[in-house]
Amino acid sequence: MAYKINPDVCAACGTCQGECPVGAISEGDVYSINPDECVSCGSCADVCPCEAIQPE
Repeated sequence: MAYKINPDVCAACGTCQGECPVGAISEGDVYSINPDECVSCGSCADVCPCEAIQPE
């Protein structure tokens, strides 16, 4: 199960992007997780200060 970022809660701090071991998180107007690349490890969710990242 891939993770997703809730754009309404995300502060766009970038903390999650550096934690992703497979580079599935991309920066844009809003950060997003590519579900085809996500390995569901939860590393991004563990470090998100806004709790904006949840399993799909």
